[in-house]
Amino acid sequence: MSAAMLRKQRGQGMTEYIIIVALIAVAAIGVYSFFGKTVRNQTSAIAYEVSGVDSATQLQNAQTAAQAGDAKANVDKRLSSFNNN
Repeated sequence: MSAAMLRKQRGQGMTEYIIIVALIAVAAIGVYSFFGKTVRNQTSAIAYEVSGVDSATQLQNAQTAAQAGDAKANVDKRLSSFNNN
């Protein structure tokens, strides 16, 4: 194989890698937008408990956020209702 052919294959591999990383980032952003508030509240509750403080309020906030996420997840989304959050 020539040196030019080898560089082309390396460039193709790097491009594929960048595309995969970008897709993972987009998926992570989507998951975080659905579960972000719940995760933040649970992390806050863990921090409170580790420091020796009662975390009942943070756990309740996490449960409320999870229930709100569940309600949003059960709504049918179609192109006809795209602009109606």
